[in-house]
Amino acid sequence: MSVGLVLVSHSAKLAEGVAEVAAQMAPDVTIVPAGGLPGGGIGTDYDSVVAAVQRADSGSGVVLLYDLGSAQMTAELAVESLADPSAVGVADAPLVEGTVAAAVAAQNGADRAGVLEAATAAAAPPELAAPAEQATDCVELTLTNEVGLHARPAAVLARSLAELEAEVSVRLGDQEADAHSVLALMALGARKGDRIEVRAGGPQAAEALRVVQDLVEDNFGDPA
Repeated sequence: MSVGLVLVSHSAKLAEGVAEVAAQMAPDVTIVPAGGLPGGGIGTDYDSVVAAVQRADSGSGVVLLYDLGSAQMTAELAVESLADPSAVGVADAPLVEGTVAAAVAAQNGADRAGVLEAATAAAAPPELAAPAEQATDCVELTLTNEVGLHARPAAVLARSLAELEAEVSVRLGDQEADAHSVLALMALGARKGDRIEVRAGGPQAAEALRVVQDLVEDNFGDPA
């Protein structure tokens, strides 16, 4: 069971759209949108948020994310009304970036505190400069999948490296991103046809490079 997410937004369409994007990166995580008023208007609804938290909680806790200030207030009021408020956290993070980071962390098995931390860290600009000085090997690869290192492929890459004891970076032109960070990978803007350089260091560096190479050659699981 993974930590669940609730997206509190003034717009039902916005909450549903962000949930849809995040679900592509974290297919095993329960992400519940709680946007808009019951009648379809713009706003946030306390009862809807409480119900969403109950739906999202599989026993590992829930993290709420919000779009604007009054949505934060609704989220916090909903948490205060729960029988066990300590099992739920409200993340002070940008809705889209925070949700993506939180979803990937939850997919990787992070606990509630870890998911909350991942969401909060998304408020900072992606760290494009990876610690290349520890790299011991590298490989150059050409992206052949349709969307490059965007959205789901970036999440697949980060998840695939999560259990390996290796520091891995991906370089495109003069930018270099930590391969464990979905947001940093997406910030590279790597597209189909781009040639990337993957660097790795640490005890499992060689295995990490093989993992990345296999993913690229398999188009990250997408049809050729």
